[in-house]
Amino acid sequence: MRSGPPLPMVDLHAHILPGIDDGPASMGESIELARALAADGVGTVAATPHLRDDHPAVVPQELAGRCKELRAALAAEGVPLDVVPGGEVDLLWAGRASDTELRLASYGQRGGHLLVETPYTPLPRHFEQLLFELEVRGFGLVLAHPERNNGFQAEPERAARLAQRGTLLQVTASSLLEPSSASGRAARALVAGGHAYLIASDVHGLGRHRRVALSEGERAAAELAPGRSSWMVREGPAAVLAGEVPEPPPDGAQRGWRRFLGLDAVRRRT
Repeated sequence: MRSGPPLPMVDLHAHILPGIDDGPASMGESIELARALAADGVGTVAATPHLRDDHPAVVPQELAGRCKELRAALAAEGVPLDVVPGGEVDLLWAGRASDTELRLASYGQRGGHLLVETPYTPLPRHFEQLLFELEVRGFGLVLAHPERNNGFQAEPERAARLAQRGTLLQVTASSLLEPSSASGRAARALVAGGHAYLIASDVHGLGRHRRVALSEGERAAAELAPGRSSWMVREGPAAVLAGEVPEPPPDGAQRGWRRFLGLDAVRRRT
């Protein structure tokens, strides 16, 4: 067992590149956000701007250069945060994208895993088929914030089946901090049931609270899955960046995923 201080956290979902989507508007804001992430204990962040039609300034061929520019600015400011390229991929955009564009949107541009955006609109009946078509093209999938979609809230079995077939479910730290909301109940149930693989911030800026929530999300997850919570923000996301998909550690405190905080209750309350 590893001793000593915990490893730095790895945040696989953050809108930190300046001026291209709904994240920071300027390099100064990006540096401020990066400073807050580093202070929260994050050592590496994946810059994942939206790849979808309403954000035309996000160009896959420019992502590596934009990350390099941000890394240089952070080094000049003494901010100890590494930034790797990625993207949050809309399924409709992905269906039209070339394999080269998808590779440039993958984590570290390695061609391994893509971060796929769960829509906020009702899930199409063929949602799973669209995901499968990306897998057939050779990509592993990380599904961003499934807990926010009312389709998964109403039919939690759909999310569970995706996890069982190998889709890596990423829940958002802020959802875990809102246990009375529909998204919070769904996120907490996914963690408690062992279906969530990763926790990420999905941070877009500091806002009025002037903080990021990844470490708080880890602490909330520790109440539900004490054997896995640290792994979900450290070893797990680091493995995804490296192109690996290890099994999470067993969690002796894990209980039946439908009974604990009940996904049935999520259905009843939404």
